[in-house]
Amino acid sequence: MKTRIIKVISVIAILLTAQSAFAYKDEKVEETCKKPKFTDFTLKEYIEPERAEVSPETAFEFKVSAWSNPSTIRLTGKGEKIPFTVESNSSFHRVKAKLPASLNGKFVRINAAVKAVLGCEEKEGWLVKVAESAPAAPAPATPAEEAKPENAESAPQNEAPATPSAPANPAPAGAAESAQPGASAPQ
Repeated sequence: MKTRIIKVISVIAILLTAQSAFAYKDEKVEETCKKPKFTDFTLKEYIEPERAEVSPETAFEFKVSAWSNPSTIRLTGKGEKIPFTVESNSSFHRVKAKLPASLNGKFVRINAAVKAVLGCEEKEGWLVKVAESAPAAPAPATPAEEAKPENAESAPQNEAPATPSAPANPAPAGAAESAQPGASAPQ
């Protein structure tokens, strides 16, 4: 029986020493990477009920948190690199860019990616609908053309003679128009 008690005590001693060995923790603090955050995207995102479009070649910007590495920022749209500039301060990095003309009239997912100072990477994307570029608009009509009465073209116009023997005091141009019958006064 003595041997049996010795065996039980030795098993208990082994279990206690093993328990304390599993309780050991490494005192070294593990560095955790804080992922960068994207905020303040200035373009109107395309959402189904609203169906908002943005103007062609519109400038936009967004902010990236200060713990990101600005030299690792990548910005693309439809697989095409979008040129950008970065303004940094102690609180954030402001990324400014302009939609390329090649994206006009298309749905575009603008993808941004950046690595944090400690190495982890974060990605963000925004879906936008770029409007078609408008065709060149005709020059707007001048106010004189708009104020011209419709029947003024059919009425004979008084032209000054091309010879130097013109009257000394010709009537003002406005008086000649109002003297024509059927012409309405400009408003």
